[in-house]
Amino acid sequence: MSRGEWAADLVAKGEVYMAGERILMIEDDEEMIALGELILEKQGFSVLSATSGLSGLDMLRNRSTDLVLLDIMMDEMDGWEVLVQIKSDEQLREIPVIMLTARHYLEDEQETARYSGQYAGYIVKPFVVRELVDEVERILSARK
Repeated sequence: MSRGEWAADLVAKGEVYMAGERILMIEDDEEMIALGELILEKQGFSVLSATSGLSGLDMLRNRSTDLVLLDIMMDEMDGWEVLVQIKSDEQLREIPVIMLTARHYLEDEQETARYSGQYAGYIVKPFVVRELVDEVERILSARK
């Protein structure tokens, strides 16, 4: 049983309240946010969400966050622009970021390579649930 399954089991039994690590999901697709929240909260994580890059940056500056799930293709400000803002901010730069994308083209891989070392992971949507959970747990456990 994984740490998340164990924690979710205790919470379900009412034996403990567990806030878990806090993840901010910056994603303009509300259905994807709902899916991410469902998956990650079931694993014992606390999930916050923002539907735009600007609101996500505002949340990051005002709330403690352990990890960011960041959509690449968003209106107004794309994920790469948000990533640059996060990594340029002295108070935010150490927060790991997993980039999410519905596209997986050579151009995206080249763009990803440009940001090498500035983010923690890269997941293609629609993602496999276990892949998302494993990547989140891997990155958060590496920070401890």
